Amino acid sequence: MSRILGAVALALLATPAQAQTLPFHADPSARELLPATGLPAIRFLTTADFPPFNFRDSNGELIGFNIDLAKRICTEVNVACTIQAWPWDQATDALEDNQGDALIAGLALSEETGARFDFSSTYLALPGRFVTRAADIGVFDPQALGGKSVAVRAGSAHEAFLKRYLPDASILPFESELDALAAMKDARADSFFGDAMRASFWLNDNLDCCGFAGQPYFRPHLFGDGMAVAVPAGKDNVRHAIDWALVRLKENGALDELYLRWFPVGFY
Repeated sequence: MSRILGAVALALLATPAQAQTLPFHADPSARELLPATGLPAIRFLTTADFPPFNFRDSNGELIGFNIDLAKRICTEVNVACTIQAWPWDQATDALEDNQGDALIAGLALSEETGARFDFSSTYLALPGRFVTRAADIGVFDPQALGGKSVAVRAGSAHEAFLKRYLPDASILPFESELDALAAMKDARADSFFGDAMRASFWLNDNLDCCGFAGQPYFRPHLFGDGMAVAVPAGKDNVRHAIDWALVRLKENGALDELYLRWFPVGFY
């Protein structure tokens, strides 16, 4: 079982949100799908080890972006809502065994998981982005990387992206994204390229030195399809209700509010 990304450090809840581009990935055609009648509740399954999406606070309360989103979905569809945390290595089996109606925990859409479950529309894609030092943001040009060094995690999909789409860049591979970001900050590399969401957490602690440069790159075949809710195969009434709610939550601003609350350094 694969997860979209590893748990990331949570150190940004008190940081005010900045003006930023907001995501919109829900299928607009889903607005025509009315929630199925006779759906008394949605039993969400999740995990408690995936901040800032689903984790326990110091009081043991289950919180996070996914937790808030699950509650908002139930409110929008006007059904009762339960959210139960499972260990990560048991969560998909629990969904398959009808212990819940939906899994909102960062399960990656792959050939294996696609054979076991259906998935909602993507509610949060995970693009790749460049990060540079503040003085270079305004002049950064991804099409003029000849002779410029780009720090990246060795063997990552982001390194593959650079080799395929920006072959003029001089790639500097590092063991981890944190090492690559540090190299960019210390001017050992001209820029960094990697997962935008994880970079946003690093930037939260380094806004005085660095920032995103250029535009986000969405490449599902390299970076994955993003965050979606898994439901048991054939449980279309639940999936349609979730898709319908995601469009409504985008239109009424609730999805944007959740994004700004949990990701004040936006990665779009």
